Amino acid sequence: MGFPLLSVQRSSQDRQLFFQISEFLFQFRNFLIFLFSGLTPLSAKDPETSEDNSATDLKSEIKAYILHHLEDSHYFNLMSYTDKISGKKVYIGIPLPVILWDNGLKIFSSNKFDHGKTVVQSGDNYYKLYHGKVYHTDAKGIINYDEKNHPINFKPLDFSITKNVVSILFTALIMFLLFKGLADSYKKNGMIAKGLGRFFEPQVLYNRDEIDIPNIGEKHYKRFMSYLLTLFFFIWFLNLLGLTPLGINVTGNIAITFALALITFIITNLSGKKTYWKHIFWMPGVPIPMKIILAPIELLGVIIKPFSLMIRLYANISAGHIVLMSLISLMFIFRNWLGSSLSFALAFSISIIEILVALLQAYIFTVLSALYFGFAVEEHDDHNHH
Repeated sequence: MGFPLLSVQRSSQDRQLFFQISEFLFQFRNFLIFLFSGLTPLSAKDPETSEDNSATDLKSEIKAYILHHLEDSHYFNLMSYTDKISGKKVYIGIPLPVILWDNGLKIFSSNKFDHGKTVVQSGDNYYKLYHGKVYHTDAKGIINYDEKNHPINFKPLDFSITKNVVSILFTALIMFLLFKGLADSYKKNGMIAKGLGRFFEPQVLYNRDEIDIPNIGEKHYKRFMSYLLTLFFFIWFLNLLGLTPLGINVTGNIAITFALALITFIITNLSGKKTYWKHIFWMPGVPIPMKIILAPIELLGVIIKPFSLMIRLYANISAGHIVLMSLISLMFIFRNWLGSSLSFALAFSISIIEILVALLQAYIFTVLSALYFGFAVEEHDDHNHH
């Protein structure tokens, strides 16, 4: 059976060098994490029971903060601090619209929740924000639990504009403006890019010449190029936004990676030619008993491919956020100049590596999507199997 895309196996020196550098940086990151994860913050330990409890509370607070960062939110929080006079926590950010369907449309500002402290009345219904989710409650905001301590209150359909949605819309707007400007510069300057277009044009050409054409083929690549370009820059920009202090974690949300993988899955199977399905259900060139054995395996592979896309992006981005924030939090646990300095240096090193990871994950997702499209539209010569 002939496979397309033998560009993945091409021995291009530039590509080999790129992967070698990437592999080195990944191994270097893992080495640093292994080296420093074994360090115990001695200054955080004290014979005094009260200080032990304080350290435990600090670690629990840090863990909760990291988990909260990974979740989506109904409030675009920029920073928070504790008022010294009142002792209350003050949040600075942008409240977002809450849109619910619960026997009718309910729309109000997330500011009314006061970060989960207040019960919101909308019409005859009451709602409470609990661990990032909106629950239907009574006027007192009582949350009921099952035996495993999971909330059992009714959850209305939530169509709210959350932080992730705002980040996606912002990224889409940036992409539209950038590439509209690139297209306009081509028209005005005789197919010569100007301004920011000079930075993005080489990446567009690289995607076309090194990803789309080698993996899909000259005949069919144009059908998929617009999607693959959108996919690459969408993931890349969102990954870069995740490295900013804004607390954005879109590609670390499995619902987002599932949606991206699902789109690739749908396009792949809708574009599949007769020979594509024939190689799945009735493999040419092998004995009939093997055809029967290979059919369910090949069919399972059709499902596993998008699943691996989803998990790979989600796991890598989430792990990067967890590791980076954990390293930063060590500065508050060590409480001495040596530990804090080492934590800062390590966090800075990981941040630099994560910039490459942001690009690399967008590249891998795009290459694999192009590879699957190439499999779907490849024109097999079944005579070669006999």
